[in-house]
Amino acid sequence: MSEFSKSDPRTAARGAWLFDRIVATGSLVLRELGQTRAGEVAAHRYLSSPYVTAEGIVAALSARARLASTGRRVVAAQDTTEINFSGRSASRRGLGPGGDGTSPGFFIHPVVVVDADEEAVLGLAGAQIWTRAADKVSARHARSPENKESARWLAATRAAAEALDQAAQVIVVADREGDVWTHFALRPDTIDLAIRARHDRPLEGGGRLFDAFAGRPPLIVTQVKVAPRGPGDKGRIAKIALRCGTVRITRPATAALTEPEVLELGLVEAIEQDAPSGVKPLLWRILTTLPVNGADDARDVVRLYRLRWRIEEVFRALKRDGLALEETQVQDGKRLFHLAALALGAAVRIIQLVDARDGGSRPMSDVLDPDFQSAVTILVQAREGNTAKQKNPHPEGSLAWLSWIVARYGGWNCYYKPPGPKTMAKGWERFVATLSGIILARETQLP
Repeated sequence: MSEFSKSDPRTAARGAWLFDRIVATGSLVLRELGQTRAGEVAAHRYLSSPYVTAEGIVAALSARARLASTGRRVVAAQDTTEINFSGRSASRRGLGPGGDGTSPGFFIHPVVVVDADEEAVLGLAGAQIWTRAADKVSARHARSPENKESARWLAATRAAAEALDQAAQVIVVADREGDVWTHFALRPDTIDLAIRARHDRPLEGGGRLFDAFAGRPPLIVTQVKVAPRGPGDKGRIAKIALRCGTVRITRPATAALTEPEVLELGLVEAIEQDAPSGVKPLLWRILTTLPVNGADDARDVVRLYRLRWRIEEVFRALKRDGLALEETQVQDGKRLFHLAALALGAAVRIIQLVDARDGGSRPMSDVLDPDFQSAVTILVQAREGNTAKQKNPHPEGSLAWLSWIVARYGGWNCYYKPPGPKTMAKGWERFVATLSGIILARETQLP
């Protein structure tokens, strides 16, 4: 991962070390990450280095996702999360106002790659990290599209097109904020979109988008798994009525005259039937560039859009339910951005290991170079027990096979409930330390 620093190999090595420490400890406390005073100083030096940029860290993390997506149909889920230091703002430097307009904070807009068939997280395909200007800006409608924060949606889609250029198909999914005209009008040709509609746009020839299927009977009534909303929520199964078809939406007055006057898109409407008492019924109107020729196509679009919940899992692992980025004691804005980029990659890595605990066909190379497979085999054999339950049941070289041994190093005994993020993080620390010892003994390069 040389891109952890473009100009200095020693700094790059320190960045790779710091990333592994974040995954291993599940912490962003520099004293804990460094273990010793010298290690703590090394962490501070990396975050402060002039050779380090958040963009470079993200590029390093994206390299493995590019490899993992080769030849695959993938979903690129994008969304924005805020890191707000309300009540913890003393001595913060280099940050503008957060979402509340007063407390210092910054924003992260990542693109998380998910296998469209296996629904496993494959990695990170890009991320934007920024803070708002302290001064007032001009009215939103007076600014050009590229000078609005909403430009991040198209920018992220373009980044996904570049990072995932070896994938068989890339479908960018986004929630209602991603419903931006330029996002559809200027998307790269290699990208498909499935975005939940926010605006009741006018249609060519009259009428509005939200009334496009009014009075039309559903194609099918089917079931959709609704993702958990947070810790303790197991999610639910919703019964939904599906309708789909093509619509022709007209260019808004705020768009550039050089952009198309009309865009023909697919629309899939999913409306929940018989929602449980006290639960707001699901209502998704998804605008898409994918085919919408019948019930099967509509079901596929809804399933792909539903994979957006994987980015919410990454956010939970990044924030209070995981690494607690908003609790960091790092004060300076630039150093915070560097730490946020590393933490984002660590959150993705932890989710990947948890994903693999129940099996799957993803290869170990999603998180670890395959050159180390023979060394991992030694560790697996050493940790296997005498009973069938204490044997690694997964194919050698798979990510599930690697996840099993990591969980064992985290203290999992092969019985009772499956290992969670904390077990995986603790296991990764011990696993990497032991693996490094084997590699040093063989006089080969450290991972």
